[in-house]
Amino acid sequence: MSTTTLQVVGFLLSIVGLAGCIAATGMDMWSTQDLYDNPVTSVFQYEGLWRSCVTQSSGFTECRPYFTILGLPAMLQAVRALMIVGIVLGAISLLVSIFALKCIRIGSMEDSAKANMTLTSGIMFIVSGLCAIAGVSVFANMLVTNFWMSTANMYTGMGGMVQTVQTRYTFGAALFVGWVAGGLTLIGGVMMCIACRGLAPEETNYKAVSYHASGHNVAYKTGGFKASTGFGSNTKNKKIYDGGARTEEDVQSHPSKYDYV
Repeated sequence: MSTTTLQVVGFLLSIVGLAGCIAATGMDMWSTQDLYDNPVTSVFQYEGLWRSCVTQSSGFTECRPYFTILGLPAMLQAVRALMIVGIVLGAISLLVSIFALKCIRIGSMEDSAKANMTLTSGIMFIVSGLCAIAGVSVFANMLVTNFWMSTANMYTGMGGMVQTVQTRYTFGAALFVGWVAGGLTLIGGVMMCIACRGLAPEETNYKAVSYHASGHNVAYKTGGFKASTGFGSNTKNKKIYDGGARTEEDVQSHPSKYDYV
């Protein structure tokens, strides 16, 4: 899969996931009344993050918002905060990722800048998806705990033969929407992070190569002439070749490849 395709697919998945997170946060069916073994079927109750609703058998539905904040359970407030943080991060990363798309050119923006923006938006999408999944999971755990506690309290007296009418709540449709939306946002963020590697320009390493001229590299020893004696070696002026490694006599006896040029 090419880098552009990977980036666009991740971007589209993140948009769908963010829309699902917004829809799940605004839905009222986070918890629905458990109708199993419930003698009262004329009234159906369900609750969301912001209000609770009652639907009668006649089709009339009445919803009542939560008019308090401090009176709500701490877990419900934590779920609210997680969902809102996930939506805000998703919205910011959506704006950043629009400018980071490789198929969109804005001025003279370099590929390295697009790669950094893609990586940033991908990480923010991942965090947004994790917040949504964490919020829905916390609410589901709260429902499971309350369900089993309500089940244990339903049968009292006479060895558990007397059943008391008590409302139990189970998973609503908003929980499944939130799980799927958080997963899509998470997958989209991972794909954008992977696409970042293809957008970054490759670094080219150039090896230094030394070139030598094909002519004579001759250096002359300074200092003039010295008088020769019978005890010393012949100290007449000699040409120094190759930086002092060879003298003129050595060159004559052992010619190099440059002498034939």
